Order: sequence, then C-alpha cells, then structure tokens
Amino acid sequence: MIVDPLGRRFKNLRVSLTAACNYACTYCVPDGKKLQALSAELSEEELIYAVRLLVEAGGIDKLRITGGEPLISPKFDSLLNSLNKLALEDLAITTNGQFLKKKLPVIQLAGINRINVSLDTLDHMAFRSIARSGDLATVLEGIEEALALGLKVKVNCVPIRTANLDQLLPMLEYCLNKNIELRYIELMNMGHLKHNQSYEQDFVGMDEILEKIGTKYEYYKIDAPLDSTSVRFEIPDFGRFGIIANESEPFCRTCTRLRLSSNGQIFGCLSNSKAFSIRQLLDKPYPTAITELQTVLRSAMQLKQRLAFTGETTVMKFIGG
Repeated sequence: MIVDPLGRRFKNLRVSLTAACNYACTYCVPDGKKLQALSAELSEEELIYAVRLLVEAGGIDKLRITGGEPLISPKFDSLLNSLNKLALEDLAITTNGQFLKKKLPVIQLAGINRINVSLDTLDHMAFRSIARSGDLATVLEGIEEALALGLKVKVNCVPIRTANLDQLLPMLEYCLNKNIELRYIELMNMGHLKHNQSYEQDFVGMDEILEKIGTKYEYYKIDAPLDSTSVRFEIPDFGRFGIIANESEPFCRTCTRLRLSSNGQIFGCLSNSKAFSIRQLLDKPYPTAITELQTVLRSAMQLKQRLAFTGETTVMKFIGG
C-alpha cells in the first residue's frame, strides 16, 4: 500500500471506458464534440488487466466506471462481469442516463446496485441547451426503472448561473420525492473554463446553494466518510443532499482518488495534467508489472494537492469523472 505524508492512499479508482460521449455538455466540451480515436483506447483485455494491476498495486477497494459515457462503449457489457469478479468493496457506475433503460438488464445481471446519473435540469429546453444532445424524458424513464429494480441512484447536478440556477430547488424536490440523494457539484475550473472568464460568471458556490435551499427547507450538516468529496446535509422528514464543494470546501487533504483513462494514462490529481502511461506494463508478466506500477503510483501520489483544488486545462471527459 502506498501512503503519503498526509496519510492519503489510493482507495478509489475511476476507470474511463471511453472518451466518447453522446453529449457535449457546455461545461465539459468547449465547441461541440471532441473525439478521441477508438484506436487509442485500451482493448477490453488490456483494460481488465490494467484495472487488476491497479487494484493489487495500489490497494484499491472501490471502483467507479465512467467515461465519456460508459454505456455507449462496446466494452461495457462484458467488462462489467469481469470487473465484478475483482476483490472490491464497491463497484458503481456514473452515466448521463440516456441509455440507462436499455442497459439496466446488463447492470442488474452484473450485480451492480449503485448508479450516479448526471442531470443538470428538469427543464426540457435547458436540458438540450446544456447537454447539446439527448432527451430528458428518456433519462427520467431510466431513473424510474432503476429505482423500480431496487438500485440505489444518486443524481449529480452542476449549477451554472446562466443556464440552470432556477433549477436548484426543483432538482432537490424531484430527488427528495424519489428518495434519491442529490449532489450539487460546484463548477470545476478545468478544461476550456480554466482560462475563460465565463467560469467566474457561471460559478455558483456552496453558500449560495445552501441559501437558496434554506428559503424552503431547514437542514443540518451530517457526517460523511473521511475521504468523501461531498459535504452532506439532512432535511428532517424529507431526505439528504450533498454538495461537492471543490472550491468552497476543498477535500484535497483526504483525497483517495486515482483515475485511469481509456487510453491507459493514470492521473493522480485533477489539478495536475501530468499523466503516466501504463501501456508498456500491460505486456509484462504480473509480478514485474506490479513492481513497476508501484513506482509509477508513488510518482502519481506526489502530484496530489495538499490543500485545495487549483484547476487544470485537462478536459474531464478524457480522464473520467
């Protein structure tokens, strides 16, 4: 196990199946869809081996499947079954939900019971404006069917001042009514937003979110796991919500996350664009690969911020959410 001077270790692995996405969300993609050649992606066999190595070498016990949009990857169906055989405490998926209804049988068969759905608005026109694709009704149907099957669903919402500020309460009420935990995610200073004044214009912080919620609900802060990215709150008799306050209340000092991109790059920190390719390790025998990978992981750990997220020009869709 690799531990840094702050006591942090790699515990949570985000695995991007593909950089491709059927959406082109305004806060993620600058000018429509930017594609990465499929030939650049790891094969299914390489990806499985890479994850197995990272779980063993890094002491990973939680894994989240991300993208791009993981449900559109041709590797998705068979990969679920392979990853589910690893010795993990938790295996979950983050999706935009557009193909959730179609893929629920595969997800259920693989024994996965936790899904995060990215959804920024309940307004059909705003949905198309933000995602620049997709259909809101289809996403909502997928969420309904997932809940009916007994899956635990969380919804991730990015408040954007010029796009969905009026949705702070409607989104919360939708989730409370369905026993879904909503997590507001502060706009991240990444990718094309890093050097763009629209970031400052569109940023909505935790204090403003809580002030809006407080106009209708009483709430209080509750405990969260030490390495949680979310500040969590309880609304008595209604339910819970969280805020991933990467700017307002940074969680870098307890971060346990590691990311594997679909093209075989590992990222130790979102505030640093430096990546380490592990492709060359995937042709080596297991003992050799483990030893060399541990050296790489020590270097990745050293890139973690000690205090707060500082942002980076790295595009999130290429490295996994």
